[in-house]
Amino acid sequence: MTSTAIRQNAAQDHEAEGLWQARYGGGTAPVLPPDWNGTLEVLLNHRTSRHYRPDSLPAGTVELIVAAAQSAPTSSNLQAWSVVAVEDPQRKARLAGFTGGNAHIVAAPLLLVWLVDLSRLRAIARQHGNAGEGLDFHESFLIGAIDAALAAQNAVVAIDSLGLGSCYIGGMRNQPEDVARELKLPPETVAVFGLTVGYPDPGVETEVKPRLPQAAVLFREQYGEVKREDLDRYDAAMAAFQSRQNLPQSGWTSVIAKRIENEAALKGRSQLTAILRRLGFPLK
Repeated sequence: MTSTAIRQNAAQDHEAEGLWQARYGGGTAPVLPPDWNGTLEVLLNHRTSRHYRPDSLPAGTVELIVAAAQSAPTSSNLQAWSVVAVEDPQRKARLAGFTGGNAHIVAAPLLLVWLVDLSRLRAIARQHGNAGEGLDFHESFLIGAIDAALAAQNAVVAIDSLGLGSCYIGGMRNQPEDVARELKLPPETVAVFGLTVGYPDPGVETEVKPRLPQAAVLFREQYGEVKREDLDRYDAAMAAFQSRQNLPQSGWTSVIAKRIENEAALKGRSQLTAILRRLGFPLK
């Protein structure tokens, strides 16, 4: 191996170690495979962006992002999702109101609203002389939700690779019937989340948010115990992150416990089954 190759490998190892520590709030990376590459860098370096420059996106950006989204896997090639690109400021403002007032929806030049879309499949079934009864079951709705999530995450990786930023908007499920009216969605189509997209504001510093240690999520062969000390370490890592971001130092476990405490904590989403049926999903 040449001295240049050795220096390059050392630099890559240093970069990988730094991104690993950022993702897990410290610690030492395990021995990683030698094939470190730009895709892994983009994935581990992901962070949420809620503050954007006012700049419009270059022509073709939306189409490129959607092409990346359509490159994601899809169950049985059903492709049971669609996406609505929203750039009109007034429409973004109305949608922001339906989500609980997420200001970054208004600030971002682009809002992508990701849909479970069984309406297209229902129409195709009817064209082929059947009622598409398989769409009536929870399984088909779940396929649509998974397909939409896989597609959107492919889009996020593409967005990051372009030097853009993004933020998922789960609040699209707060008032899904209002969102459906605003976007003129047909029956059996519902927004499952939004995604703001734009150039991150360089004046607002963001950093990689630590995730749970792998000991709490990675099990070998069979499910294992989640140890309290692993959660305590993660609470400490999150509190340090929150301090650097000038956020309340609440850690993680207490916040999550509050988030799932009761029906009120779901902010209206406890009624989703009834709402989905009103939007045309049989959900047998």
